[in-house]
Amino acid sequence: MLAVVPITPWHWIAFVGCVLVLLMLDLQVFHRRAHEVRFKEAALWSAMWFALAMAFGLGLQSLRGPTESLEFLTGYLIELSLSMDNIFVIALVFAHFAIPSKQQHRVLFWGVLGALVMRGLMIGVGVTLLQMMHWLLWVCGTFLVYSGIKALFSKTRINPDESRVIGLTRRFFPVTSQLDGQKFLTRQEGRLALTPLALVLVVVETMDLLFAVDSIPAVFAVTTRAFIVFTSNVFAILGLRSLYFVLAGAIAYFRFLRYGLSVVLVFIGVKMLLDPHDRQPPLWFQTEIPISISLIVVGGIILSSILLSVLAGRWKEGRPA
Repeated sequence: MLAVVPITPWHWIAFVGCVLVLLMLDLQVFHRRAHEVRFKEAALWSAMWFALAMAFGLGLQSLRGPTESLEFLTGYLIELSLSMDNIFVIALVFAHFAIPSKQQHRVLFWGVLGALVMRGLMIGVGVTLLQMMHWLLWVCGTFLVYSGIKALFSKTRINPDESRVIGLTRRFFPVTSQLDGQKFLTRQEGRLALTPLALVLVVVETMDLLFAVDSIPAVFAVTTRAFIVFTSNVFAILGLRSLYFVLAGAIAYFRFLRYGLSVVLVFIGVKMLLDPHDRQPPLWFQTEIPISISLIVVGGIILSSILLSVLAGRWKEGRPA
């Protein structure tokens, strides 16, 4: 029988330390000089982050058993899938502010670092509340179903100029009209001022916070183990930057992906409403949906929406599917 290794603070410290080392290597070694990230480089980075996530899942299986390993993989797939919607918004923001391709990686790097901190705090608070009040899972499930149905019938409209966050930022800080290389701060008439790159970072961080309101409760449908929720979120966020450069140029082809993500939210919400979340006998309407089934369903929905998007794109171009 497998001897389960308990998760200790040292596991948390080691994981966060490894992530910080990888991020510093990314910024100071591989992307020290600003350059346009092309498809091949982005694809290699995406494959690397995916391989690291799979390796972590296998390591988790040897330490904690197959159940938690499967929970991690399912949570990772859910987070990675929902992150795709974030990619579309980031592309719109970059286009609105006319940010050159070679400057985008730096914004995404610091955006990811901020997202890790924010999501870590949100996960810590969420897990604590769920341990005290299990019924909050039903609230989260209802919210996800509502969000998914709402997203099916609404379009993404982003106008940063109307953003309250941008308005508040401009009110309290001077902002230059021109970029200054990769700098977020520069000097204007002898005083410090934000550059448009800093405004973009503010928008990216704000949008990630809004998306986290959907994505983090979605992982709680799979597990409420803080270490699993956090690590699956981290690996999905780390792969978000390179995935952006892979998909940014082909966003128009993924016309049905938004609907697939909406269906995923509804499915996860229904799972949270149906699953018994405590040790008491389930209510008459409750039934447990195995994690393996959830993994297959979520993966099937995402792959189907991507396939339909590709087929529809080829049909529109007059090419055979």
